[in-house]
Amino acid sequence: MSDNETQLVDAMNQVADALRSRPEADDTLTKITRTACEVIPGVDEASISISNLEGKIKTVAPTSVSIRRPDELQYELNEGPCVDAIKFQQTMRSEDLGNDRQWPRYGPQAVALGFHCQMAVQIYESQTSHAALNVYSRRRGALDGAVHIAELFATHASVAMGFSRSVENLKEALATRDSIGKAIGITMQRFGLDEEQAFASLVRVSQTRNVKLRLVAEEILEERNQQLAS
Repeated sequence: MSDNETQLVDAMNQVADALRSRPEADDTLTKITRTACEVIPGVDEASISISNLEGKIKTVAPTSVSIRRPDELQYELNEGPCVDAIKFQQTMRSEDLGNDRQWPRYGPQAVALGFHCQMAVQIYESQTSHAALNVYSRRRGALDGAVHIAELFATHASVAMGFSRSVENLKEALATRDSIGKAIGITMQRFGLDEEQAFASLVRVSQTRNVKLRLVAEEILEERNQQLAS
């Protein structure tokens, strides 16, 4: 077993332990994406894309706000590694997005956002839903040789998450994502912040109060609803 594989097994054992103590879907997905950045060589950011029965795809558990836009671009253009990984149910990778003919519209826009290299690995499939792990690098060629580790990670992640029993939890995670997005928008408007700063502000409140980010977002939404009703 290689050093990377040993590191992967150790990390996924930690993930499994964490999931037993904190099985909520949003915690699970966040743990998976953060761990992906730690154990897959060359990865700077990660997210998970989940599609529903109608084929609509949403992003959950991004490791930062900056990764939301490249994900969304792929959904809008119906082009890119994460879209194709879900569509063709196989690993998709680009070592040089700016010059990759597979995705001629998406690639240059991803580079403009600072991402030069990307891989997407399927982690779940059923009759009603599909999911892929997306990993990004800001360096061209950074994921060369990382496919094997990424696919091993995806296999372990799928088992650890118990995806076959978690469809309802995944739906709840999507709702959580929407609540946090709305709370970010309210915070941006209220304090004159950009999206990254607003997200960081919510995270600080969550950490300071030791409550879930979802609950912080729900409190902000409830406060806004009360203001609108008064």
